[in-house]
This record gives sequence, structure tokens and C-alpha cells, in this order.
Amino acid sequence: MIVITRYSVPEAETEAFRSDAAAAVEVLSRRPGYRGHRIGRAADDPSLWTVVTEWDGAGFYRRALSDFEVKVTAVPLLSRAVDEPTAFEVLDGREPA
Repeated sequence: MIVITRYSVPEAETEAFRSDAAAAVEVLSRRPGYRGHRIGRAADDPSLWTVVTEWDGAGFYRRALSDFEVKVTAVPLLSRAVDEPTAFEVLDGREPA
């Protein structure tokens, strides 16, 4: 499964956001079921950012969110995300070459 969170980040907060996002994915990466992540910014709107994580399944992601270190480090960032669905079941895809 993939989790896609989007953020509206004012230019003055860019470096703080990048630091917070890096810390969040670092603690998430230590949880069982974690596969990888990407942090990106919209090419046409530099104030729109995304953090994408990939998991073995929804249960792994949900359990990761209950970890104390994740609650302290990642959940504050996740709570600033645009309010929209974030968890997606992968139905088709191809690994990068």
C-alpha cells in the first residue's frame, strides 16, 4: 500500500518542513512493513509538497502510527497534511528499471 500526504508549505517554512519530513520518514523507516519513501515538491507550485511512503499493508502502517517514537516525531507532521484520503491500495505497478 502507499500513503500519500500533501502539504501546503509557505516558502519561509521550506527548510523546517524538509527537516521535519526527513525526521518523520526516518522513524517510520524503522517500523516493520516499511518499504520506502519519497519526499517531493510540485514542479508548478513550490509551496505544494508531498511525502509518499510504501508499506507491506494497511495493518503495518496503522501499527507504525501507534509507536511512541512515531507519535512524537511523525504524527505532528502528518497532522499538518491537507485533509484528504491518504492511504491507497496498489492495484498495478512496475518496479523502476
